[in-house]
Amino acid sequence: MNTHLLALQLMAAQGCLGAFDTLYHHELTEALPGRPTAGRELAIHAVRALIYSALFIGLSSWAFHGWWALVLLVVFSAEILLTLWDFVVEDRTRLLPATERVTHTVLAMNGGAFIALLAIGTPAQLAMPTALVWQPHGGLSVFLALCGVGVGLSGLRDAWAARAIGRLAAAPAVKFDDIERSFLLTGATGFIGQRLVRALLRDGHRVTVLSRQARQAAWMFDGRVECVTSMEQLPVSRRFDAVINLAGARILGWRWTAARRAVLRQSRIGLTRKVVSWIATAEHKPAMLLSASAIGYYGTQPRGDDTVLTEQNGPQPVFMSDLCREWEDAACGAEAHGVAVARMRFGLVLGTQGALPMMLLPIKLGMGGPLGSGTQWLSWIHVDDLIAGVAHLWRTRAAGACNFTAPESLTQAAFSRVAASVLHRPCGLPTPGWPMRLALGEQADLLLEGQRVAPARLLDSGFVFRHPQLRGALQSLG
Repeated sequence: MNTHLLALQLMAAQGCLGAFDTLYHHELTEALPGRPTAGRELAIHAVRALIYSALFIGLSSWAFHGWWALVLLVVFSAEILLTLWDFVVEDRTRLLPATERVTHTVLAMNGGAFIALLAIGTPAQLAMPTALVWQPHGGLSVFLALCGVGVGLSGLRDAWAARAIGRLAAAPAVKFDDIERSFLLTGATGFIGQRLVRALLRDGHRVTVLSRQARQAAWMFDGRVECVTSMEQLPVSRRFDAVINLAGARILGWRWTAARRAVLRQSRIGLTRKVVSWIATAEHKPAMLLSASAIGYYGTQPRGDDTVLTEQNGPQPVFMSDLCREWEDAACGAEAHGVAVARMRFGLVLGTQGALPMMLLPIKLGMGGPLGSGTQWLSWIHVDDLIAGVAHLWRTRAAGACNFTAPESLTQAAFSRVAASVLHRPCGLPTPGWPMRLALGEQADLLLEGQRVAPARLLDSGFVFRHPQLRGALQSLG
């Protein structure tokens, strides 16, 4: 049996499992970058990933003879220690879902197997003259090298996230009210929800969280919030001063098949109707329902159309517009029960979580440039301004539709140029839009089309943005 070749095949399997764990758990379901408690875990991930990158690329086509074999054993030993440390840090800082625990167990078993197989050949390798010997294995070598590049990029991503994580905890204080209030939140474990919950707690308010993963939510907020898994768990005698509805499955991802559209509708419209149904039966009605929506309500603007859209503009007959309209209509059902409803139409939210880190990654790597035509409008808002805007609507009891975008809108190409300038990187490598259109279908409109949206109601009501321009917003996020 060729144990070395078998070890490389197990390494290839390790690369596939690691890619799944990173994309599905760390990025999608757990969203580790930006979590205030994930800084050390991300730093460990970064070091491990860079070690793995060197191992994948090195072992893909070279044999380690002589003292190089000993160096290889030392590197593997360091990787094992980092893995054990990672297990300890994870258990202290978050509640891992079952799928992630299973994946980590399989990764540990597979990793132990290929390390053991490589170790079997170490005595023979040590007896040879010290050298790195070119020993390619065809397509397997190419795949391992690609794995090395991918895991290296993942390591850089985690390193940047770990560096920026302190800014999440250092968010500015926001005043919601002068007296203690009671808030019910849905979507509290998401990017915006986490920031909002911590801002409310910092301001001295009581928070109840509706989450399908109540234990995970309690862990996330250090046991400082009450967690329920359904509206039925809340007695009708329960009193809330306000309900903030942020729940909704991630819209950018799988193609918008009929099944996926049903999931998106249920997670937004279905849950909002359940919240409104509970309000209908509640003995003490909340003063206000602040419900999330998005500027996708306005559909898309034709390229070259520089019209500024405000809350007075209407929807279009496309899926994302219909989704937002139905979402808002469901929230407005609370008005029949005497509850003021604010419909918060969010633009692209900039922060250490969400879409921005992935948007900046190619720019950080020096590969930034226009996406598609680059002329599509991009309306954005800094996450700190979003949280302050929610507080502003509550303090002023401002009902109705409200755009949550910064006063400055830019084209996608201009956005890339500003970001590249802030990061001191070149900008000029265009990304064609047709592959995205082919892969994502109508969903590609989220990236290739846009809207030029202005925060008319926020500005008219006296709200002052901390980050009205993109350059300052990006600089504040490091």
